[in-house]
Amino acid sequence: MKKIINDPANVVAESLRGLAAAHADVLRVQYDPDVVVRADAPVAGKVAVISGGGSGHEPLHGGFVGPGMLAAAVPGAVFTSPTPDAVQAAVTATTGDAGALLIVKNYTGDVLNFETAAELAAAEGLEVRSVVIDDDVAVKDSTYTAGRRGVGGTVLLEKITGAAAERGDSLDAVTALAEKVIGQVRSIGVALTAPTVPHAGTPSFDLGDGEIEFGIGIHGEPGRERIPLEPADALVARLVEAVVSDLPFSSGDRVLLFTNSMGATPLVELYLAHGIAERLLAERGIVVERRLVGPYITSLEMQGMSLTLLKLDDELTELWDAPVNTAALRWGL
Repeated sequence: MKKIINDPANVVAESLRGLAAAHADVLRVQYDPDVVVRADAPVAGKVAVISGGGSGHEPLHGGFVGPGMLAAAVPGAVFTSPTPDAVQAAVTATTGDAGALLIVKNYTGDVLNFETAAELAAAEGLEVRSVVIDDDVAVKDSTYTAGRRGVGGTVLLEKITGAAAERGDSLDAVTALAEKVIGQVRSIGVALTAPTVPHAGTPSFDLGDGEIEFGIGIHGEPGRERIPLEPADALVARLVEAVVSDLPFSSGDRVLLFTNSMGATPLVELYLAHGIAERLLAERGIVVERRLVGPYITSLEMQGMSLTLLKLDDELTELWDAPVNTAALRWGL
């Protein structure tokens, strides 16, 4: 294993110290339990949008803390759900009279621990709602989930609900908007290589030189099938078909296309794939109105990519375009 680390047990804590040093203008870090919060939290009169999950998916979630997006993010150990007390600490640090919305990816540990934290926060007199995102079309159930997994759509959900909270929407309105996004977003991914969790020291799974895992999860969970490596045109067509046919998306739909690197895929390959996806969607009459390309929800150093499609309307487009100021997303300032 070759990684730029010291003790594998301290990877997350040391990474958080670096995050805090690099982005003190928008966030701060509380330790023991570890929580990333907006530098100006709590923000009076505004809903606190809070998310989190295992580390190793950076910039998700800490890189999305700041004005226009998350009020707080709760990092667990690598590929491990954060504890209820850490989630509760995030709620306590950021939540005022407007309440809080917890965005939870559909993994069993995340769902249980965020649910427990919401109950603890409610006992403190705080109003807390939760939504669970399950946008992965690859599989219905997996080792980590009951139902579909939460993957790339999480980034889009956090941005849109964060923008709604920033403009002063009520907790009811932000929650309803979150449910709307969850109903209109779909994703699928593919892996060319496996990630190596620092404390494990070996790849999470084995792939032959000529094999890929189609429908991979962000923790290295199995996908739909293991298939021979194929040219980009064929591979991206396979990804597009899986996503478009699921909702389904149809001619005339306006969409946001998110082409994501799983960590090790270089931008030269990612933009190549994005261009193919745009062409294939245009051939179907699907109108790509907004785009995001880059490593925004990763799986350590996994080589691979994912595609996410969100069906847009005027409101969702306005909220996507709204100003955001975080470590990983900044525009409209």
